[in-house]
Amino acid sequence: MLTIRYKSISTPFHHPFTTAHGLKTHQTALLIALSFNNVTGFGEAPAIHYYNVTVERMIEELLSKIEVLQRYSYTEPDRFWHFCHHLFPGNNFLVCALDMAYWDMYAKMNRKKIYELWNLKWEHIPLTDYTIGIDSIENMVIKMNEKPWPIYKIKLGGKEDLEVIQTLRKHTNSIFRVDANAGWSLDDALDLIPQLALCGVELVEQPLAKDNWEGMKILKEKSMLPLFADESCVLESDVDQCLEVFDGINIKLTKCGGITPAYRMIKRARELNGKVMMGCMNETETGSYAIAQCLPLLDYVDMDGPLLLDVPPLKSLRYEEGVVSFV
Repeated sequence: MLTIRYKSISTPFHHPFTTAHGLKTHQTALLIALSFNNVTGFGEAPAIHYYNVTVERMIEELLSKIEVLQRYSYTEPDRFWHFCHHLFPGNNFLVCALDMAYWDMYAKMNRKKIYELWNLKWEHIPLTDYTIGIDSIENMVIKMNEKPWPIYKIKLGGKEDLEVIQTLRKHTNSIFRVDANAGWSLDDALDLIPQLALCGVELVEQPLAKDNWEGMKILKEKSMLPLFADESCVLESDVDQCLEVFDGINIKLTKCGGITPAYRMIKRARELNGKVMMGCMNETETGSYAIAQCLPLLDYVDMDGPLLLDVPPLKSLRYEEGVVSFV
């Protein structure tokens, strides 16, 4: 019989965090602990307002089916994911937290890390970027200088986008990645991308609206920078369509429903010769630990939640100038 515990948390950001989706001062999330035979695994699902997800609703749905969950017989994680996927249809965030916790528990029972269960070696690990949220240009420079880092993800989506990048470039030689969070028109993107390339930008995430497939087709043909789908790529079923008009996909564990579907999405992207990034939704150490398990499979990663949030000293992960490792 599974033992299930849960907790609601609200973690403050070091700085107010602004994207094209709005401003946040705190990140709320649901933490879940699953135990079986005295072994406990942990999972996390942040609440995201633009996906209409709240911690309260996740808890309400969890409690409505908790007795069914408790009776689940111990099996492999992919079977547990399918069980949860059908038990909580349409609630990928809750399913993600459960899937994370089950994988963590399963790996501990086997005395391995999750990536070791996949027969992967800790090699060719990409560096994580550090995100600079939208702010005044002066404040963005201050935030960047406060955190010397080899790769920065710069949130854009305003009238001063080019000036932001040009100004930040004067203060560092680090790699820049740009995330427009669907904030540009096609004309904006066609005008900006060549100029961003001159500023040493490595790639651009979600330049256009998530359903602007015709615009993305044109942009991919003309872009001199790699383009990655984020808001356009939520589920496994999105991968094929995205890789027709993007160079790569950014997988979010929370959006797709956890580690189990994310692993399949990575495999499918590779079959289509697409690049793979994994991103975060400002998870604490719990969710970031799950992301870290996928690092040997990735080209790029954005897992800076514990760096952006005011969290206690990390116990399971170490971040050193972009290098992520297990403690």
